[in-house]
Amino acid sequence: MKALSARMLTRNRSLGPGAGPRGCGEEPAPPRRGEAAAEARKSHSPVKRRRKAQRLCVAYEGSDSEKGEKAEPLKVPVWEPQDWQQQLVNIRAMRSKKDAPVDHLGTEHCYDSSAPPKVRRYQVLLSLMLSSQTKDQVTAGAMQRLRAQGLTVDSILQTDDATLGKLIYPVGFWRSKVKYIKQTSTILQQRYGGDIPASVAELVALPGVGPKMAHLAMAVAWGTVSGIAVDTHVHRIANRLGWTKKATKSAEETRAALEEWLPRELWHEINGLLVGFGQQTCLPVRPRCQACLNQALCPAAQGL
Repeated sequence: MKALSARMLTRNRSLGPGAGPRGCGEEPAPPRRGEAAAEARKSHSPVKRRRKAQRLCVAYEGSDSEKGEKAEPLKVPVWEPQDWQQQLVNIRAMRSKKDAPVDHLGTEHCYDSSAPPKVRRYQVLLSLMLSSQTKDQVTAGAMQRLRAQGLTVDSILQTDDATLGKLIYPVGFWRSKVKYIKQTSTILQQRYGGDIPASVAELVALPGVGPKMAHLAMAVAWGTVSGIAVDTHVHRIANRLGWTKKATKSAEETRAALEEWLPRELWHEINGLLVGFGQQTCLPVRPRCQACLNQALCPAAQGL
């Protein structure tokens, strides 16, 4: 028994400390040489902390004029034709005598100025309906004959179609205009109490009334500038002068193109100014470029 105990004691000593299972309270075994070196480097190396990202705020100092005021949005340059202001001055000079047909036979001169306001406005609209595809002299003659019969909504509705046709002949498309005049007069009597509408949208909804007529009616009858009235003269001259960014094919295209750049305070005079200019100088066929002050400024004249 003593010999067995001696052998077990000798075996435990040969294994050395920590060779057997560790119990509670026992000291841990010392680390090996490589592990000790790694632990030493780890304990002496600084701990890297993740830095929090910060937002950079930059403030710009405004000029003295901007301080205390709201900044205005940048204005996009608007296209405008070259030399248009000088061209307009020249046209005004050529039209200074006011002796074109439109100056004394146009819509402004076709209604009875002594009639009640409602009747005057109706006569303005009727003269515009007659003027489509018709020279001012012919329109003025038709209006004189109608006024001699008493030109009101009621009198037109009481006039048979054949008689009305004779009174307005030879205006262009007179048969169609007889129908449109009767239909429009009925609508005015039923919906507007014999007066005419006071908006472009309602005016163009009437039979035989187009955009040019509507804008002129707003200007002459109601004293409101709602847009540029573009007829064949204005359409032709605007394209010849280069007043449209690109060539336009219709009067409505020309109106939209002009209204994009032409100052609104000039809209009221453009129709009468260019119509008279087209009647006397810038003719549809064989324009009188030699007598035009804009000969050197007109793109169309350079090509002739």
